[in-house]
Amino acid sequence: MTEYYVPTGPSETELVEKRSRFIGHVWPVESEEEARSCIEAMKKKYYDARHNCWCYRIREGGVDRYSDDGEPQGTAGQPMLNVFQKEEVTNLCCVVTRYFGGVLLGAGGLVRAYTQSAKDALAAAGISVVRRWVEVAVTCPYALFERVRQEGESLGGVPGNTQYAADVTVSMLLPEERVEAYSARITELTAGGVAPVVLGEAFKAVPVTGKS
Repeated sequence: MTEYYVPTGPSETELVEKRSRFIGHVWPVESEEEARSCIEAMKKKYYDARHNCWCYRIREGGVDRYSDDGEPQGTAGQPMLNVFQKEEVTNLCCVVTRYFGGVLLGAGGLVRAYTQSAKDALAAAGISVVRRWVEVAVTCPYALFERVRQEGESLGGVPGNTQYAADVTVSMLLPEERVEAYSARITELTAGGVAPVVLGEAFKAVPVTGKS
């Protein structure tokens, strides 16, 4: 089973530390070329900044790269990269731009600021899991709606559209290996009165909660 985490979308955040501005960006990327393009775009946009530190991770080939861009060695790029390695997020590029505020932060202060900037940018971007998902639909009485949804979420499912009619139809994206367990739980919950219907499957990125 293939499963990995990626940023849900691009983001921009800002952190001020002792008058230094740290502007964090994260993008989903699929290649080193895309990552380099993001980095160059930030260097052009923030051409007057003291530093444009960066890192990126590409799943294919297991590529991890970073740059301190003039900051003391080990105080910027590597701490940023560590954030994404710890969260196991890949196929991303992160650039943290620093406008110097006139007050030296010291090595420890720089590590904390660049680490926090990367964390903030990732939190703003969100995290999606890429894997094979199966979409199922469950039509049930309104009284069972919450239980049906909670059962799916407890198995790692992500709720989709809900249709309201005489009964309520809950759409749920489930990891492919959890479909049988979900069906069994719904059958038990409804005393055999309801069975999930498989609508289709796809290998794609779906936003997740509880990570990052």
